[in-house]
Amino acid sequence: MKWKPFAAALVLFILMLANTLHADTPSPKVIRKQLLEALDRRSLTDSLYNTLSAEPNKSPQYLCYLGVVQALKAKHAWNPYYKVKYLNDSEKTLQQAINHEPDNIEIRFMRFSIEHNVPGFLGYGKHLVADREEMIKQLNAKHYGTADKDVVITIIKFLLDSKRCTLHENETLKKQLAALK
Repeated sequence: MKWKPFAAALVLFILMLANTLHADTPSPKVIRKQLLEALDRRSLTDSLYNTLSAEPNKSPQYLCYLGVVQALKAKHAWNPYYKVKYLNDSEKTLQQAINHEPDNIEIRFMRFSIEHNVPGFLGYGKHLVADREEMIKQLNAKHYGTADKDVVITIIKFLLDSKRCTLHENETLKKQLAALK
């Protein structure tokens, strides 16, 4: 028996199997779009939650998306117990993603945007300064990682609109935004 053709066929089969196993998992671009739609659609939030939770080997980026979906589940929950439970789950999941990729601007942005929008009295704003500083550091270095141009523009606009940046940071962000357009 010739092993080379057999080995090549086996490798091809494994690659095809791997592609079919992950065929149900949408691309990051699709997930980003669905996350925006899920802000107002509980059914889409639940669907994304099921899809992302079922992913066996979650990359830091997919952990981040799962954390965002958990926060959206908190937004859509009417029971205060579940609101807090989902926010706690979101915080833990996002921290796992950041532990794996602390320099990932998209992960930092997702956590920043959640903490920015959760009422301050709930105590979920403890990473706002660190995340803002890390995002600005990555933007200054033009280290965007998995974030495409549209995501980077969204990050800059959100930082500017958040009113959480210093005057100097705002000036730098405006220049970066103008250079990207």
